[in-house]
Amino acid sequence: MSPAPPAPAAPEPVTVVGIGADGWDGLPDASRQALRSAEVLIGGPRQLALLPGECAGERVPWPSPLRPAVPGLLAAHAGRRVCVLASGDPMFYGIGRTLTEVLADGAAEAARGGPRLRILPHPSSVSYACARLGWPLEDTEVITLVGRPTENLARALYDGHRLLVLSAGAGTPAEVAALLRAHGFGPTRMRVLEQLGGHRERTAEGTAADWDAPPADPLNVIALDCRREPGTPPLATVPGLPDAAYEHDGQLTKRHVRAATLAALAPAPGELLWDIGGGSGSIAVEWLRAHRSCRALSVERDAVRAERIGRNARSLGVPALRVVHGSAPAALDGLPTPDAVFIGGGLTAPGLLAACWEALPAGGRIVANTVTLESEALLADRYRQHGGELVRLAVAHAVPVGGFTGWRQAMPVTQWSAVKPPAASPSPSSLPQETEQP
Repeated sequence: MSPAPPAPAAPEPVTVVGIGADGWDGLPDASRQALRSAEVLIGGPRQLALLPGECAGERVPWPSPLRPAVPGLLAAHAGRRVCVLASGDPMFYGIGRTLTEVLADGAAEAARGGPRLRILPHPSSVSYACARLGWPLEDTEVITLVGRPTENLARALYDGHRLLVLSAGAGTPAEVAALLRAHGFGPTRMRVLEQLGGHRERTAEGTAADWDAPPADPLNVIALDCRREPGTPPLATVPGLPDAAYEHDGQLTKRHVRAATLAALAPAPGELLWDIGGGSGSIAVEWLRAHRSCRALSVERDAVRAERIGRNARSLGVPALRVVHGSAPAALDGLPTPDAVFIGGGLTAPGLLAACWEALPAGGRIVANTVTLESEALLADRYRQHGGELVRLAVAHAVPVGGFTGWRQAMPVTQWSAVKPPAASPSPSSLPQETEQP
């Protein structure tokens, strides 16, 4: 009997080394040894330039765009000792996340004979910045503008709030100052911390209102002590922003009804909302403001309103809102599965309610609002079929009546909300019965 062939050697792990502005001098021994022994060194040109000649591996700069190239690049160097360079902590808005998503869990990859990850972190720029500023890291919100719109920052502007902004380059501080001025936060104190941890570290300081510093070093972090100008209306973290916060033509879910609607929709981190008949986009905007990982798309048939939705999303700090120009239910074909659906317009379109209910997974939520008797009858029918809650929301505002004050009633809104139950299992009596054959 011939001996069993030897088991194949375990694949070399991909080592990810975090490196700071202090370069080689700031690396611990384990990171230095990994870089010395690597046969392939992958990183950005700036990071590769920080390595001394004793790191003799083949130097491979990241191509652009980066993420689609990762699988092929690693496959091209399979079987070799690969070391990837990252800025600071690879798992904090760094290449470490991309690699873990591409390579999947290390244990699962090892079971398949694929590469594993070994990560050697370095202090992040945020850790350095908090140390310089004396800010507790756990109390400091971080917003990254690397590869992301500057408008993302608007969602986090609150009086007295401390923010660290990961800069996209030398021009980012000026862009941030302009956004702060446009949103009524000109008095905000700005500090731009450059080359943190390196021998060229420096800080520029001023306010957003008078910011005129020259372009910063491309490697910078922006610290903001947010201050609101007098008269700038505050925007709360909870649903129900003032109606004046939106650009609209009257097609707007009003503030108090909007707050009740978002409460029924119950946004949770990572979930996707379909906002159908978007109007001004207020429901989708406030869904996205609930958590930075929430996702939403707004379906609007009117082209002018669709453009307006995009402007509102950018103004209120959620530029990732996807606007779908088209009429539902046809426009829903091919869209990703929602966790929740809001129908604010077009309820009488044939098949719309059925299509939305069908699109929801078990546990998904649906909320529909209307002010017309025809649509109210449709919601009453759905309530009979699927249960949930059917409520009428009535809001009145105090207005002058001559020299006195009285109430002006807004049109009442009928709202149906429901959670889709799991698919029912067939009962034993409905299953085909076996019969004894003669």
